[in-house]
Amino acid sequence: MSSRSEDDEKEIEASKAPLMDHLIELRSRLIKAVLAFFIAAVACFFFAKPIYNVLVWPYVWIAGIENTKFIYTALLEYFITQLKIALFGAAFFAFPIIATQIYMFVAPGLYRHERHAFVPYLVATPIFFLLGAMVVYFLVMPMLVRFSLGMQQGGDGVAEIQLLPKVGEYLSLMMSLILAFGVAFQLPVILTLLGKIGIVTSDMLKTKRRYFIVGAFVLAAVLTPPDVISQFSLAVPLMLLYELSIWSVKLVEDKSKTQAAAGEAKAEGSPAE
Repeated sequence: MSSRSEDDEKEIEASKAPLMDHLIELRSRLIKAVLAFFIAAVACFFFAKPIYNVLVWPYVWIAGIENTKFIYTALLEYFITQLKIALFGAAFFAFPIIATQIYMFVAPGLYRHERHAFVPYLVATPIFFLLGAMVVYFLVMPMLVRFSLGMQQGGDGVAEIQLLPKVGEYLSLMMSLILAFGVAFQLPVILTLLGKIGIVTSDMLKTKRRYFIVGAFVLAAVLTPPDVISQFSLAVPLMLLYELSIWSVKLVEDKSKTQAAAGEAKAEGSPAE
């Protein structure tokens, strides 16, 4: 056994603790995570209107501030909408703390090299989620708004049909799209991690490409609202992300082969020393 493996074994042995200690630590991590979420939710509730104004910007960008008007038809609808904004914002702002607590609870049970390998994926997860949210904010929602406004009619002796979005429905659409795209954009992270542990290979992903294309449209139909624009807006990036995943898994495989070759060369050269 190599000295590195012995060091890892000693570190794991040193981190072992009775079951009760693990449960106490788990409770402590959960309390910190829930407390972070609660504080973020309270803060977001007090700033719910400015946050909503930020979420409304894609609509204002296309329609113009003079043509932007949102309505609510129930007494507590806007209040409930603000509560949803608070929870939605808390999930965003508290995620780094929650993820850190999860990692700190799991890390003692991992070898040193496993912890080092896991950290990049922990960092990449929020980055790709944010990338998916930006696609919704700057591309998908403006397209949906432009399409919806283009269906209005009025004048010339015909009945006037005007778009008056409800605050709750607009927020629900925005949240569902952001969550759908944010989760879908985790594809490279997940496939690269699976490639690193040897479950999938780049050649396997290449041979399954045509099946994934069908699956991308099915997944887009499930995750997005029932309109063609949203579904294509998610399916096309998914196919691009799949190609990125193939390239990323290939890099991981090449790196593993290089490390394995270096290890063999070192092993062959050690007796001569």
